[in-house]
Amino acid sequence: MPQDLQAAGNPIRLDHSGHFVADAEAARAELEALGFTVTPYSAQVQPDPVTGEPRLTGTGNICVMLDKGYLEFLVHTADTPIGLEFLAALERRAGLHLSAFAVVDADAQHAALRAAGIEMRPVAHFERELATETGMETAAFSVARLAAGTMPEGRVQFLVHHNAAALWQPRWTGHANGAHALTAIIASAPDPAETAARFARCLGRPAQPFGNGLRIALDRGALEILPEAEAEALVGAAVEPGRSAFVGLRLSMSDPAKLSDRPGARWIGASLALPFGPALGAGTWVLDPL
Repeated sequence: MPQDLQAAGNPIRLDHSGHFVADAEAARAELEALGFTVTPYSAQVQPDPVTGEPRLTGTGNICVMLDKGYLEFLVHTADTPIGLEFLAALERRAGLHLSAFAVVDADAQHAALRAAGIEMRPVAHFERELATETGMETAAFSVARLAAGTMPEGRVQFLVHHNAAALWQPRWTGHANGAHALTAIIASAPDPAETAARFARCLGRPAQPFGNGLRIALDRGALEILPEAEAEALVGAAVEPGRSAFVGLRLSMSDPAKLSDRPGARWIGASLALPFGPALGAGTWVLDPL
């Protein structure tokens, strides 16, 4: 495990999850029906390396902004390398295909991961234009991403927000359902120890026993890794049998009981498990009371 990823001055926080979906408006409708406030659609761009003009990255998104972390729902916009990767993943299934972790310095994180022998793409710089209550602002990000195919779960990336206020606008962080924070991404694994070892190497944090599975605690949030059979029981269906996959999101919420009448909802102790709707793909919400 790379020691420089464990340094006290290098906090790593769960920043956001990423759903790959076919239809942003269908996803919006499902989210709003659950009481989430959803941001307007925004296409992601990056500067052209020759002209400097903005060009489509290949995906656009809508988001659910929480007090801590956020949920991203991505759609295809162009047949760029990222756009084509997106389509290949979406062809397998709609659902969770991305985990993103906030760091202090994307370049330093990139260097540390490469030094640990982890294959990386070049650091990328993305932008998207967002309307605020005082006018348009640019939300900019520096992103260190593992090479395509490195993680069977999908895209794993580390990022720095350069204008967080443009994203976390107060008008988007209040939710009728009382959602507060993204506290964990849940993975299904045919071999939990193998999956945990890969992520522990990237995150520089140890995996600890968590029920029948394993959990990697971060400076904020966590990754939970469940044996495949247990994940199937949680979701109500196998998501990608034989392949490690992201299958659920754990959120803290003021009162999960507000959603207990939704189809498929069931209590697991004090937490409410609720399947994703069809537009979001196979998977489940796990809603914990504050």
